[in-house]
Amino acid sequence: MAHIKLPEEDLLPGIRGLMAFRPDTAKPLNALAEVLLRVENNSLSRGEREAIATYVSYLNDCFFCQHVHGAAAQCYLEDDGTLIGQIKRNFNEAPISDKLKALLAIAGSVQKGGKNVTTEQVEAARATGATDKEIHDAVLIAASFCMFNRYVDGLGTWAPSDPQVYTPRGMRIAAEGYASFDAMKSIGK
Repeated sequence: MAHIKLPEEDLLPGIRGLMAFRPDTAKPLNALAEVLLRVENNSLSRGEREAIATYVSYLNDCFFCQHVHGAAAQCYLEDDGTLIGQIKRNFNEAPISDKLKALLAIAGSVQKGGKNVTTEQVEAARATGATDKEIHDAVLIAASFCMFNRYVDGLGTWAPSDPQVYTPRGMRIAAEGYASFDAMKSIGK
């Protein structure tokens, strides 16, 4: 049970219930997620960006966000969950690019606190070919997901405990994105 009374709480887990509660704040939050995770004018793939969001949500122990964004990352990366699990456990051992590893290291530092990002981490990312925009976006994705995770968990929203439940939502995100989210449509109203 969430800390506040949410409409259709039993049908809208995690951030979805909060967005139904405050559609006026849902719109800019979804627009931010759309720009960070889906726009095409980014040299990081949608799957890589969702993997960063998933990793930060995992570090923040936000069950809902790590699973819903993990499901979206799986769709984009054509992964059965193995790769996303490897990234969460030890991204340095995962079969991903050195650039993504460097960006995940930066994102992990942001999760601890912005001042934890070091010049050495940024230089290491540049050495793998990361651009200033990619470094910027990794930091902004990590910072934004710290906010999203704290929003979801700070209001005590519920999340289904079966990770397989998130697969259809991940598929919907991959197909439709975030900007088209309509809380009432998502529950059939």
